[in-house]
Amino acid sequence: MDFSISPELEELRQRTAHFIREKIIPLERDQRQFSPHESEAFRRFLNGLAAQSGLLAPHMGRQWGGLGLDHRGKAIVFEAAGYSVLGPLAMHISAPDEGNMHLLEQIASEQQKQRWLKRMANGEIRTCFAMTEPHPGAGSDPSMLQTSARVVGDHYEITGRKWLITGAQGASACIVMARDEEHGGNATMFLIPMNSSGLKIEREIDTLDEGFAGGHSVLTFDKVRAEFSDILGEAGQGFRYAQIRLAPARLTHCMRWLGAAQRAHDIAVDYARKRQAFGKRLGEHEGIGFFLADNVMDLHQARLVIWHTAWVLDQGGKAREESSMAKVICSEAIWRVVDRSLQTLGGLGITSDVIVSRIMREARAFRIYDGPSEVHRWSLARTALKQEARG
Repeated sequence: MDFSISPELEELRQRTAHFIREKIIPLERDQRQFSPHESEAFRRFLNGLAAQSGLLAPHMGRQWGGLGLDHRGKAIVFEAAGYSVLGPLAMHISAPDEGNMHLLEQIASEQQKQRWLKRMANGEIRTCFAMTEPHPGAGSDPSMLQTSARVVGDHYEITGRKWLITGAQGASACIVMARDEEHGGNATMFLIPMNSSGLKIEREIDTLDEGFAGGHSVLTFDKVRAEFSDILGEAGQGFRYAQIRLAPARLTHCMRWLGAAQRAHDIAVDYARKRQAFGKRLGEHEGIGFFLADNVMDLHQARLVIWHTAWVLDQGGKAREESSMAKVICSEAIWRVVDRSLQTLGGLGITSDVIVSRIMREARAFRIYDGPSEVHRWSLARTALKQEARG
């Protein structure tokens, strides 16, 4: 297993870090990002800065204007981008668009790529991924999918309700998972315009985090028309395609939030060097020193796990179990790092004078997105028990 970094990739890491430090971090307090009227224009402004530096959608193939990074390349660049809460948005590698672009590149028809992917890759449009449903529909258990798709004449009609759909506000297209009555109730993915008749954003949900363009919404589908040409990939294969998207997407979440955790740690270390308490620097007190040491170990462990899983994916492995392990290990390690960093900062940590409190709000949600830790543990335990039985 080769963990060496090529000179070209090292140069790209440094270029990304310089871009984030010089161009993006100074904009973190810009209020346009929170304005419903200005946030989309602000995103495009950030994308323009990234494009000028040759860093827009670097994960995409070169034919789409990207850098064609493999998963190990993403690990380096996405971590550097995640050092700012605005970095992934600026470089157009934030969820859900990053995962949607990866999926379309893998399974979309040439017509769909020209209609949607080309515009996604250059930041012209955003998209959303509508799979999660309110009770009693699908959440961590996709078999509970309630949204239905049935053939009516020369087209499908999609009916159902989705919730916690990231990026729906302002999105141009939606990938929707529906139970296909024509294919034995198996799931089919459709790629449809957000302005389709019968598709409504019921409401935007107020959530703990605030770092995703378009927020999180409830969507209703009332006999939404979908053409046969809107099917993404093959009909009845939606659950299989979801894994094509979800395994790499879990890992890229880890990469981005690792950068944020590193930022929180760096701020805490800098403070611990300067702050005096009880006759010596704060970091020289054993309690705080142990916090920082544990941070270093958690960051190191998370980075190794990410690199190992990226290597498996680059070798052509499906990495379903590896991505589940990475999601749990990294999300919990990152949470511990951010929590210790905030504790080290004391009163300063809970203020907006430093970015750590915002990183904490974002990082806490990571333990739930793309499957809560408990669901991944349950899945891994089932696999372990099957292996034990075979042994």
